[in-house]
Amino acid sequence: MDEESKPMEHQIQAPRVAFQYCTGCQWGMRAGWMAQELLKTFEKEIGEVALQPSKEGGIFRVWATNGDAATLLWDRKTEGRFPEVKELKQKLRDFIAPDKNLGHSDVKPAPTGDGGSAEAN
Repeated sequence: MDEESKPMEHQIQAPRVAFQYCTGCQWGMRAGWMAQELLKTFEKEIGEVALQPSKEGGIFRVWATNGDAATLLWDRKTEGRFPEVKELKQKLRDFIAPDKNLGHSDVKPAPTGDGGSAEAN
């Protein structure tokens, strides 16, 4: 058997992001679009993205795995809605690349103290 006809060996690449989505709800396009957005933002950090069709009604979950650590980034049933892409980017960044600047998608830290405002008397 020559090299080209050998089956490809696949090893999961970390960090890995997996989108589980309901096929009956036709959420595959949404999962694919969000996966592409994450790949575009984290092209140097993400090892692979997986789309996992599910027959479980109403499921839309996003998992991130990095080595032995795994976290549920989003669960539509728990949150009651789909994530905004910037929310998903922030959650993934916090898990795999905490120092990465997301530019305009970044959450600004809340000001501490009184913010320098004083009441006039």
